[in-house]
Amino acid sequence: MVPAMRHVSWSARFRCACAALIGQIAAVVITGPAVGQAFQTLAPQAVLYDVGSRSVLFEKGSDDLMAPASMVKLMTALVVFEEIAQGRLKLDDEMVVSENAWRRGGAVSGGSTMFAVPNSRIKVSDLLSGLLVQSGNDAAITLAEGIAGKEESFVALMNERAAKLGLKRSVFRNVMGFSHPEQRVTARELSFLANHIITTYPDLYRYFGQRDFTWNRVRQQNRNLLLTMDIGADGMKTGNIEESGFGMVGSAVQKGQRLIVVVNGLKTARDRAQEARKLLEWGFRTFEPRQVFSAGETLAELSVFGGEKATLPVAAVSPVILLMPRGNSDRVRGNVVYKGPLLAPIAKGAEVGVLRIERGDVRALEVPVVAAEDIPAGSLPKRAADAAIDLSTGWFRRALSGARSP
Repeated sequence: MVPAMRHVSWSARFRCACAALIGQIAAVVITGPAVGQAFQTLAPQAVLYDVGSRSVLFEKGSDDLMAPASMVKLMTALVVFEEIAQGRLKLDDEMVVSENAWRRGGAVSGGSTMFAVPNSRIKVSDLLSGLLVQSGNDAAITLAEGIAGKEESFVALMNERAAKLGLKRSVFRNVMGFSHPEQRVTARELSFLANHIITTYPDLYRYFGQRDFTWNRVRQQNRNLLLTMDIGADGMKTGNIEESGFGMVGSAVQKGQRLIVVVNGLKTARDRAQEARKLLEWGFRTFEPRQVFSAGETLAELSVFGGEKATLPVAAVSPVILLMPRGNSDRVRGNVVYKGPLLAPIAKGAEVGVLRIERGDVRALEVPVVAAEDIPAGSLPKRAADAAIDLSTGWFRRALSGARSP
């Protein structure tokens, strides 16, 4: 029996309880006007993400596959941060700059560099500054070789980590951001990656926010112009190659609220900074948090086979908070999506699906849902009856699908 994706859907007005629709598949009902996106940006790909509520406030081309350029160094840095957190690497450890790192990423390469000297030894802390302030390709290769022996092995760690984070569409092929036909990311997944770095490694995140860094008597400014704009910006990473245009991931905090912005595909460094700034300022002044559901509130009743009960109530572990435009009380659309049928026994607290909420055209929020109670296995006759029902309905679905096939 192959599990199928099931949807339980509803529309809900904020500040009111939501009546869940019970069933295997229910159509999305829209009982209020859709909320449009008032903001316009020149960026072909863009995302604005609120860290506190985990809400997407704005998106444009957010799931388009795109070349990340040096924004790939977010994932390079994440692997380094994890090595440090696991105790396998220390900031004072030294790594040797190989001939390969110098030729492909050093001063002779013509690309972004921290001007590392071949065969010199550099502390991990300085390599991180060279990587994240100067976007040094020599720093990226040196870190990769120092941790994994060779760049290819380090890239495998990057892709393994991306999979664990749920970055399903992002593929990495080098640590610097050089053009490669298979190296692709999405703006949405870059925002999720940035959020993970900021929230998991707050002490190491400071490396992204340095205004300048000097190495080998060369002082270089951080290419992230948001850091100079007095809007609460404190870091992240820019990128630019011919294939991608100018892009960046940035983050800023105002009055305790942190936003992450991603833009890509712009024509100039000035354009990327201005578009990112406009998105951040719009987000800070336009939105306010609204609680959609309380922690433990029943969101839906999902079908269960082989249990003492035929349905399972599901809930979110913590309050579900969504950012909405100030003064706006329009309705939103939501789905509980799960792989079904759910099979008993099911323990209370087990994760069984996700709650997806859309605000107008924006896929605003996705949070896990868990079983709100235990569902023990039913009696043998009950399990046999459920199996017979699933067998017959499964046959019907397959027959219907075949009838619709060309």
